[in-house]
Amino acid sequence: MIVRRQVNVEEHPPSTCKDSPNTWGSNQCAVPQFEGSFPDGWLWLMVPMLIYLIERILRHVSGKQRVVITKVVTHPSRVFELRMQKKGFSAAPGQYIIIKCPSISRLEWHPFTLTSAPSDDYFSVHIRRVGDWTEELAKLCHVDEGDFQEAWKLPSIHVDGPFGTAAEDVLAYDVSVLVGCGIGVTPFASVLKSFWYRFCHDQSVHLKHVHLFWVCPDTSSFEWFQGLLQDLEREMRQRGTTELLSVSVYLTRGWNSNQARNIVLHDDSSVYDAVTGLHHKTQYGRPNWETVFKHLVDSHKGSKIGVFFCGPKVLSSTLHKLCNRFSSLEDKTKFVYNKEHF
Repeated sequence: MIVRRQVNVEEHPPSTCKDSPNTWGSNQCAVPQFEGSFPDGWLWLMVPMLIYLIERILRHVSGKQRVVITKVVTHPSRVFELRMQKKGFSAAPGQYIIIKCPSISRLEWHPFTLTSAPSDDYFSVHIRRVGDWTEELAKLCHVDEGDFQEAWKLPSIHVDGPFGTAAEDVLAYDVSVLVGCGIGVTPFASVLKSFWYRFCHDQSVHLKHVHLFWVCPDTSSFEWFQGLLQDLEREMRQRGTTELLSVSVYLTRGWNSNQARNIVLHDDSSVYDAVTGLHHKTQYGRPNWETVFKHLVDSHKGSKIGVFFCGPKVLSSTLHKLCNRFSSLEDKTKFVYNKEHF
């Protein structure tokens, strides 16, 4: 449908001519003439296009700013850590950045979750060597050489961001439940470090307790995260604040029932878990999420509980439904679901 306007209203007054179409073309009622409106649709696009253009220019300038790799740390399981500095860079816990290395490709940008806390004097990402781009970056950073590399020997990289995620709101709840599947546990490294730093420095923290559920096929693939959990657990035990964090690690495959039974039997006499080295014992199989939510309700009645998930969509749907089902109006216990996919 094309909307047009009448241009000969004086010769053809609509109010008097509408009831007598037989007189159209006479001196009293000329034949109505119509024409299209002035094409001004582009005016409606000017503001959003201008905002988009400004945003793209700012991102381009930000991505071109000099980034200095201050340290390259080699971790087990083919993981290396880049610690970087950039003028004016600041990020909230749980955010991510995108990285480009022109020496490898001038077009490719790759996203990585920040694993450093805002209190650190650097920002860092952990990169697992699983493809051509990450392998080439590891070579340029001399990861396999092991020795400390001076900054001028390291490649030039561009960093854009940081960009927000749901994990930014972890500290805003009474209780937070972090659920990570495999590599989906990465966003929570920065969150846990930031939470512990604020608590140790007597900064205002609304969050009272953190439940971490890590569901993975093989914890050895993310031993760097195990190391972080071990450090946090050790510091909390030294301060007598072990009630702040509970960790539940679930191994879903890579073992059979006999192996699991033998590990559990030998593990009962040990203070530390045989798989993760944590005081919290590893469980074998997938978690019974309904039982988990019942326990959360019993432990934190009347609390506002934030559930943060990073993993596959199938489990996301299950957790979302459970959050809705276990939110209670009677005792004011409320679950708020937050997710991000990879």
